[in-house]
Amino acid sequence: MKKKTVPLMRLHKGEEAQIIAIRGGFGFQRKLRVMGIREGKKVKVLSRQPLRGPLTIQVGKCNMTIGRGMAHKILVEEI
Repeated sequence: MKKKTVPLMRLHKGEEAQIIAIRGGFGFQRKLRVMGIREGKKVKVLSRQPLRGPLTIQVGKCNMTIGRGMAHKILVEEI
């Protein structure tokens, strides 16, 4: 059974997924990789701020906040 690939933005609070791909230019991809966000890593959504606020995610042991625009460019596969 093939798993569904969705943008990170689609996950709800508490859901976990594996990063499949990062869409965007070289600079954007490099910035995320420096933050530890790369293909194959597991990510968990810790909180979603209301309206057009950011998401707080956990990658490995690190918690970080990213904007919704960035979250739309990170493709994940639900676990």
